[in-house]
Amino acid sequence: MDKEVDRISNLPAHVLDQILSILPIRDAVRTSNLSRKWRYNWSHIPHLVFDYRVFSITSKDETVIKNKLVNIIDHVLLLHNGPVYKFKLSHSKILGCSDIDRWILHLSRGSTEEFILLIWRGQRYKLPSCLFSFGNLIHLKLFNCLLKPPLAFKGFRNLKNLDIQYVTLAQEVFENLISSCPLLERLTLINFDGFTHLKINAPNLQLFDVGGVFDDVSFENNSLLTLVSIGLYKNVKNDWNMSRGSSSKLLSFFVNLPHIRRLEIQSYFIKYLAIGKIPSNLPKPCMDLNYISIRMNFNDFEENSVAFCLLKSCPNLQEIEMLGRLEEQAVVGPLTSFWGDDHWKCLFGQLRLVKIADISGTRSELDFMKFLLSNSPVLEQMTVKPASNEGGLELVKELLRFRRASIQAEVIYMGP
Repeated sequence: MDKEVDRISNLPAHVLDQILSILPIRDAVRTSNLSRKWRYNWSHIPHLVFDYRVFSITSKDETVIKNKLVNIIDHVLLLHNGPVYKFKLSHSKILGCSDIDRWILHLSRGSTEEFILLIWRGQRYKLPSCLFSFGNLIHLKLFNCLLKPPLAFKGFRNLKNLDIQYVTLAQEVFENLISSCPLLERLTLINFDGFTHLKINAPNLQLFDVGGVFDDVSFENNSLLTLVSIGLYKNVKNDWNMSRGSSSKLLSFFVNLPHIRRLEIQSYFIKYLAIGKIPSNLPKPCMDLNYISIRMNFNDFEENSVAFCLLKSCPNLQEIEMLGRLEEQAVVGPLTSFWGDDHWKCLFGQLRLVKIADISGTRSELDFMKFLLSNSPVLEQMTVKPASNEGGLELVKELLRFRRASIQAEVIYMGP
């Protein structure tokens, strides 16, 4: 047994650091009790993660829990000897803002490349100005925070991944933050307030994932953007009549997305795309787009028009996912002929996989499935998953009667 211990203890320092980095920080610190040689090995690990594995303190007293948590983090940062490349703090307990401020100030003097702060309870935490001096930051993730950079803030020049959720920041702050991160490749923005116009100016951006309440979205200088997932968490139908004569949101949305490969339209965003005049097809087809997912009301004429325009403008689609929005289908009458008319002729020469879910088996939904089956010569599989079992047998009968352009197409019915 002693030989085995010696063999581990004599491993190169960088190997020991990797082993200790895999352990929860609490267990890594406990290795200091193994022997004198191990006493300070943990103090060199470059990744410090304080999450539920550290904070599993058995006590019902909030004050006791808070004090123990603060002592743990203070102890680790005080004795740590070496660069901290990654720092993560994720907690559901209420910690004092002054304590978090102090830890961020300590890290700002180093070379932190990845900073993650997830605050699951309490009011929005106002980030201290010293966070905006992290010159080596590559990855930044924030949850439940208020961002107000100092006037001297010139951006995170090395930042590649920005993930901010449940955050508050002003319109000007948001625009400056995005435009002053020249290397930004991935942007995640979920549930935000303080600004309503998503103006995205990021020349190296490749992934854009957004979900929230906003009025407008525009892209500038985003020729590398290939993956877009966007959800609008409000129903803009009431704005439709007032905006019918306005410029097409559908056209303006795609004009600066020349190389998009994957598109997810979630929640009510298709209603936003329906504002203004809806074209029959985009001026320039999306040649690189091979996957599209659309959440829509199959009984809404404008939404069907948007969906048809997109499908018609993406000749190289390989996979389609269509998701119903059942809460509105009772409001608008079914469209019995939109997808069933003979003049809808659009071949999907590369389409292989189709998934249709959250539907109720209305005539317009059936017409859409028939449309895809009859215009997809290399289709391999269509999966249909309704929202309920009601009318399931009739739906299956209809599906079996539809003509299929592909002799190998398999239709799979999945109950809810």
